[in-house]
Amino acid sequence: MDRPIRVLVAKPGLDGHDRGAKVIARSLRDAGMEVIYTGLRQTPEQIVAASIQEDVDVVAMSILSGAHNHLFPKVVRLLKEEGVDDVLILGGGVIPEEDIPGLLEAGIKAIFTPGTPTTEVIEFIKANIIRK
Repeated sequence: MDRPIRVLVAKPGLDGHDRGAKVIARSLRDAGMEVIYTGLRQTPEQIVAASIQEDVDVVAMSILSGAHNHLFPKVVRLLKEEGVDDVLILGGGVIPEEDIPGLLEAGIKAIFTPGTPTTEVIEFIKANIIRK
């Protein structure tokens, strides 16, 4: 690898809490990855624009609001519409177990729920990254 893995950490929707996203961002940075954190209340369009502008390898979205079934697939769809097919897309947050299969079918490569060790997220990214 010529450069560090670039990860966009995003909070789609109207969530007002980002502690978990910040914990993940810090852990990824400590693991040697370059992290771009977009902040709270991002639209899918903003997330896609930032991921293209920053030329990221991974889009990691965190959500607590319950809008994951709408917002996560929309980000996947918008990335595809922009011709972006070489980005690993991850989701995390408070997501019911029964919603995970549908999110995986929609193109999210993995869902990480509360209590997941950060090392598991790091290892998943390293094992599944699509290098450009």
